[in-house]
Amino acid sequence: MYSITASALLEAWERGLGQQPIERALTLLAAAYPETPVEALARLSIGQRDAHLLSLREWLFGPTLVSLVNCPNCGERLELNFNVAEIRVPVADKSPDSMSLIVAGYEVQFRHPNSLDLNAVTRCQDVESGRKLLLERCLLRAATNDLTKTVDELPQEVIESLVERMAEADPQADVQLALSCPQCGHGWRAAFDILSFFWSEINVWASRILREVHALASAYGWREADILMMTPWRRQMYLEMISG
Repeated sequence: MYSITASALLEAWERGLGQQPIERALTLLAAAYPETPVEALARLSIGQRDAHLLSLREWLFGPTLVSLVNCPNCGERLELNFNVAEIRVPVADKSPDSMSLIVAGYEVQFRHPNSLDLNAVTRCQDVESGRKLLLERCLLRAATNDLTKTVDELPQEVIESLVERMAEADPQADVQLALSCPQCGHGWRAAFDILSFFWSEINVWASRILREVHALASAYGWREADILMMTPWRRQMYLEMISG
């Protein structure tokens, strides 16, 4: 993991404001891994991408995650406190070029979905067409009795097994939190999206750091670049002197 300066993170945040979530993820990773081509980052499996985002988030803001969620049964607002380690899944540095599955007489070869695939799916008009496109992009070969089949020609049993196997092969891509409401006792599972969570935190951080820059620049006439190069502790000391 490369060290990200406040200036680099602020620039990534600014670029991300006009981007879709999938593009934002790549912008953040590009800031963390400036020597890695964006194309290579885009071809990481979604689980690998999210594992890197988790590590980046932990490096920037620490291991503790705090979130709010409403109970779907009684509406009670719950505060969640958990650790990055609790939702981190061991992920290989490099995805295999292909994986295989044999079900109902069909031999299926497939690969992990990546950011390029998800970006293509976002242009679909509905969930069903998006699901089909994702399978078409990730299906490398499907055959039975030496006859090659398309996604449209696969039985539902094969499709369901393929979807299940793809999820099992990249578990970091779908983190589910087991939750229980202390008010009514209702239990449920909720998906945790590190990208949206992390981006919300970066938004808060950016707003705060810009206010700090404004205050210090107004008081001392310093340039933004010089202020951002300061450690958070030094900036805070100057801010306290201004307010004092």
